[in-house]
Amino acid sequence: MKNYKKVKITSLVFLLLILLFGYTQSDNQRNNQKNSKQESNFKDGKFMNQYKNIQFKVGDFFSIMWDFIWKKSKTAKAKPEEIPLIKWNKNRLLKMKNYSVFRVGHSTLIFKIDGKHIITDPIFSKRASPVSFAGPKKFHQNPIEIKDLPKINVVLISHNHYDHLDKESIKLLKNKVDHFYVPLKVAKHLKKFGVPANQIFEFNWWQQKKYQDFNFVFTPMQHFSGRGLFDSGKTLWGSWVIKTPKASFFFSGDGGYFKGFKEIGKRYGPFEMTFLENGAYNEKWRDVHMMPQETIQAHLDLKGKILFPIHKGSFDLALHSWKDPFEEITKEAIKKKVLLVQPKMGEEIPLLKYELKYEKKNQWWK
Repeated sequence: MKNYKKVKITSLVFLLLILLFGYTQSDNQRNNQKNSKQESNFKDGKFMNQYKNIQFKVGDFFSIMWDFIWKKSKTAKAKPEEIPLIKWNKNRLLKMKNYSVFRVGHSTLIFKIDGKHIITDPIFSKRASPVSFAGPKKFHQNPIEIKDLPKINVVLISHNHYDHLDKESIKLLKNKVDHFYVPLKVAKHLKKFGVPANQIFEFNWWQQKKYQDFNFVFTPMQHFSGRGLFDSGKTLWGSWVIKTPKASFFFSGDGGYFKGFKEIGKRYGPFEMTFLENGAYNEKWRDVHMMPQETIQAHLDLKGKILFPIHKGSFDLALHSWKDPFEEITKEAIKKKVLLVQPKMGEEIPLLKYELKYEKKNQWWK
């Protein structure tokens, strides 16, 4: 029985690390260009990061696999009852307050701004995986299912990793969505999932698009892309600036800490609220996933007012306990006097004038 469990764990670890192994083969070029010319970050058939020469050796792959098998926290996974959930239906969503947001899970957020609904990196599936029978399983149910969603005006995709671009979710969403905004070369995935080409708009870094009174800007991140062993770097990755009539918001997607946050803050800040990655981190891969103290620094670089951490509490994607990201970001926020909000899944919060100071009673994960 023990041997079976080890084989199962090894298989799951391999699924998790396929993408990490894939990027070792491609992201070994350096690109310091800062202009916004089309595909200026594209060389020899692959996209590159702006500033950091990321190198990940084959030996690191086996070292990480070893850690996943033998050193993984016994509390890495959450039990469903540990994740409080606020349920929604279509009627409630239609009555959602203007300029508000709630988290479905992981990096999936639903915004309502000026009567428009926006969703980021939708993953409503039970697993973040290329297959439905294996891979990281979601700890909790969804606050709302896709069948209960009303019309969605815009879906924002940050990159093509399985926990951010989910085939089944896109297939179910495609008839409810007006526009999909995606990084360069990601449209091919959506077309395969059945999304009409005229609904998809591709973006390079720093490119922007007006949508009624909104302005969406695709901004850089230090990360990588790929859905298998041989397509790493073939599509772009990045983050999103959402500029509205009343305020601006920042959605990070995934990425390591880099000086690009200061540039984004200088160009488009200040931000009323930043939605920044805070989970699945480790010193061994901090170049592509921020550590908690770096998430706080990124928020400050962006000139953010309120920090809403994402990318945690839904999937087991790292070695740490599922509670660690909540605890560590809280400590760092207190040190740096950052206004932090970590709501329950499905908990609606206002995007403007959020003045609640961090108190112990809000630590639901306790």
